[in-house]
Amino acid sequence: MQDQTSSTKTEAAYQLLRRDILTTRLMPGAPLKLSALRGTYGVGWTPLREALSRLEAERLVTAISNRGFTVAPVSRAELEDLARARMVVEIPLFLEAMEKGGKEWEDAVVTAHYRLSRCKTAVDDPSDAAVDKWDENHEAFHAALLSAATCDWLLRFRSTISDQLRRHHRFLGLAPTLRAAAGLKDGYEAAMKALREAIAIEHHTAIMEAALDRDVERAKALMTAHIGYTLRVYVHSEDSGATEYAARAGSSKASSG
Repeated sequence: MQDQTSSTKTEAAYQLLRRDILTTRLMPGAPLKLSALRGTYGVGWTPLREALSRLEAERLVTAISNRGFTVAPVSRAELEDLARARMVVEIPLFLEAMEKGGKEWEDAVVTAHYRLSRCKTAVDDPSDAAVDKWDENHEAFHAALLSAATCDWLLRFRSTISDQLRRHHRFLGLAPTLRAAAGLKDGYEAAMKALREAIAIEHHTAIMEAALDRDVERAKALMTAHIGYTLRVYVHSEDSGATEYAARAGSSKASSG
């Protein structure tokens, strides 16, 4: 009974920390001090350590010798690597889904696109609630596009890549807003323009239409371009210094929390 209780507490700590890392409430590079985490999440030392070890294995947390844990950082190199991995894994799944998908798949794609189209974007409403809703529906749309694919291992790899990209996407959407809020306007317009383009519903609509038309070459080209949009946002944010500011803000927020 005691082992089961301990396992349940570890799982609860793992799920809470994982959620807050993926949504960047615990921002990239932020220190994960056990005393602060214990107060925030109401979980004991042992479950927290075990949860952090699991998250380290998923590369969501980094362990630093004699300094404890931090949230895994984001970087341009990491984003480029993830984008390459996504193309290798997701595009074959997308093409397979187009080949095998029937009416049920088509209905799922159309429904997911409609729900995404009804969401406010981070450009229009940067609140946590609005960003959470868009993020959830954006993931649901891409999952629907692949839902007729049957290669289980590729789907598993895709899930892992998607989680890592989710952190990057959330961070990139937040960086220009944080910088502007601090009165640092250099590069803000370029970063926000790139962000607005990356999350525009028009790109998703074009991908949906190509998929439903079974236009393989167009669908492949659109998805390839779509995967590259996030990198453009990062380049603009990086050039303007927005990511450095956001990382400092996140570190301060985590330390005070």
